[in-house]
Amino acid sequence: MEFVLASASPARRRLLQSIGINPIVHVSNFDESQIDHADPAHLVEALAEAKAQTVAKHRRDAVILGCDSVLHVQGEILGKPDSPAEAIARWQAMRGHYGLLYTGHALVDQTQGQSIIRHGVTKVHFAAIDDATITAYVNSGEPLQCAGCFALEGKGGLFIEKIEGCHSNVIGLSLPLLRQMLAHLGYGVAQLWP
Repeated sequence: MEFVLASASPARRRLLQSIGINPIVHVSNFDESQIDHADPAHLVEALAEAKAQTVAKHRRDAVILGCDSVLHVQGEILGKPDSPAEAIARWQAMRGHYGLLYTGHALVDQTQGQSIIRHGVTKVHFAAIDDATITAYVNSGEPLQCAGCFALEGKGGLFIEKIEGCHSNVIGLSLPLLRQMLAHLGYGVAQLWP
């Protein structure tokens, strides 16, 4: 059985590799602007499913994993920032506060004709960093590639005070949730090891 990651995210690929799964990467190139929901849980689930289903059209005997993450802060859903100025403004609003990081997970099992969709939520507490630090972090380029303007596994980890919930969910893929979803489809994680 092939295990396919329908994502261009190197962080998601590294997470899978860290647990012994070497996925085939097949980027969906799904146009995310087609889906809009006011509820962050519904949004990430719909986006994850759309990405997995898009790739499933090209993969017959495979299990396809699609994921999508957003940060929900003070009633606003935040994906990747559109510009450095937007990233700076977001960090100025987030500092000293917390946000909820939602990651949608969709597994499409082409071998059994089944799918399962779930989401994980992790509470992320942001440090009260000064404007100069925010500007330097945004100028590093890292926050421009990430939902919520930070990468926990990179420089952004310096500015996270506390996490409540699944750590890997914040990186873009909840490993415990993936294990549960695979089990629901009848697979043990060890079946995906070389």
